Amino acid sequence: MASVEITQIQSIIDRPERQKRTMKALGLGKINKTVTKELTPQIAGMVNSIQHLVSVKEV
Repeated sequence: MASVEITQIQSIIDRPERQKRTMKALGLGKINKTVTKELTPQIAGMVNSIQHLVSVKEV
């Protein structure tokens, strides 16, 4: 399974509650914070729903 680095690039202030919860579930919350996750279909769907707030890079 491939790993990806997910980095928050935008603030979650004034975003819908659903997007805020998705960011917290991924372990993000501050700009420039990076987490490494296995690229499962669930993680891919979460990233897709907040793609305008994060950058994704394969490891």
